[in-house]
Amino acid sequence: MTRLFSRRGFLTSTAAVGAAGIVAPRLGFGQLAAQSFGAPQPSRGLCTLPKLVVERRTIEVNGKAASIFGITAPDGSSGLTLDADQRFLFELVNRSGEATIVHWHGQTPPTDQDGVVETGYEGPIENGETHVYDFATRPGTHWMHSHFGLQEQTLLAAPLIIRSPEDLALDAQEVTVFLHDFSFEDPTELFRALTGASVMAHAGTAALANVARPAPASLAQNSISNPAALALCGGGTLNTIDYDAYLANDRTLDDPLVIRTERGGRVRLRLINGASGTAFWIDLGTLQGEVIAADGNPVKPVMGSRFPLAQGQRLDILVDVPAGSVVPVLAQREGERELTGIVLASPGASVAKIENMAKEKAFPIDLSLEAKLEAVTALPARKPDTKREISLSGTMTPFIWTINERSWAERKDIRMQHGQRVIMELRNNSLMAHAMHLHGHCFQVIGLEDQPVAGAVRDTVLVPALGTVTIAFDADNVGRWLFHCHNLWHMAAGMMTQLVYKYA
Repeated sequence: MTRLFSRRGFLTSTAAVGAAGIVAPRLGFGQLAAQSFGAPQPSRGLCTLPKLVVERRTIEVNGKAASIFGITAPDGSSGLTLDADQRFLFELVNRSGEATIVHWHGQTPPTDQDGVVETGYEGPIENGETHVYDFATRPGTHWMHSHFGLQEQTLLAAPLIIRSPEDLALDAQEVTVFLHDFSFEDPTELFRALTGASVMAHAGTAALANVARPAPASLAQNSISNPAALALCGGGTLNTIDYDAYLANDRTLDDPLVIRTERGGRVRLRLINGASGTAFWIDLGTLQGEVIAADGNPVKPVMGSRFPLAQGQRLDILVDVPAGSVVPVLAQREGERELTGIVLASPGASVAKIENMAKEKAFPIDLSLEAKLEAVTALPARKPDTKREISLSGTMTPFIWTINERSWAERKDIRMQHGQRVIMELRNNSLMAHAMHLHGHCFQVIGLEDQPVAGAVRDTVLVPALGTVTIAFDADNVGRWLFHCHNLWHMAAGMMTQLVYKYA
């Protein structure tokens, strides 16, 4: 059965259809191929579109087979790379064995193509069904992931790279690094252990069910009751779950992806934190890297060797790998010692085994990089039309997280008018950090605590425990749009609402 996703997409694809074959060779996960689809050509009413397929796959984690989800591109690789002049015109085919839907994180499509069910425009894609998506793309390092129940935890996610003309002109080897956290336990059991509740089958919100269960061993011990964790993060909680593994491009450091450098050793790292519950510090060791984009949007270069990366965020970093050298690109779990990552190695260099534990625990991720970032193209200067104060609250016990003191089930929509410049002050009243993601828009960070900044343009921002971040955006994409924490467990336990506006 085929369900055409939007009337506009249907009319476009039937009036002018077809796609040319893939012209780039398949590359490994970490060197995603640029896939080129020709402009649709007239036909006799037939429609042949390239397909993205959601299906199950098996990987090896810690020496054991693990059945997970995946999103397969037309050339058979995981993830998708397009050029900026290419529309996102695809069939999404569900062969996963269960209902799903996929959100295009970082893109700003019409609201009925956002890939979520919670706003009511879209229904789930049942097993065996197909949806058609058709929208203009935003350049940059982005990703796609399930927005259905807890499927994102089971790796139903993949990179989505849109390469701008400037990207193509940059003389650098592109390497995508996709980070995730992994558990052999079923996500619903992890959530039940946290909350004593089940997850609604059709959404990412909690339906309280008075189901009391003992916590499994995988639940993190550095909770509010742990004095060491309290000291480490100033009275809060860092990690909800202790995972079985931390992955970079589906692999641990027991068998990391090794990328041999070329073109003089200049590499553009496209780093994506696709983890459901884990924030990381990106560590280049003694090498200095140059941050050139955040959440897919160019920033004025910032040099460094260690960078925070919250859930859902992305960083583009330029590095030069010296001849004869090996450079591990590591991601360390905040508050802990666990490491994952990949290896950049110049031709002929010998790669030694890398330990999967750092010598010391990492500090909580912070706003140290955010304070240095400055957008290349800021929001146009104008007087704000309206301001919203957004309260982020919640506790580990009971495990309930809210926006403006309300869970998703009890939400009060954030309403505005089309065309307004909107200021939102995000005030975190809780003892955990929250990576807040706004669908359908990009915003500029304009305040950190009490300090005004001309910060990065992005779609996901970290609000530290007991901290405040102020953002600004233009209400220029009408509809209902989700706004939520990108810690999957916080979102599932209620930390989600929606912005609503329509044409005047």
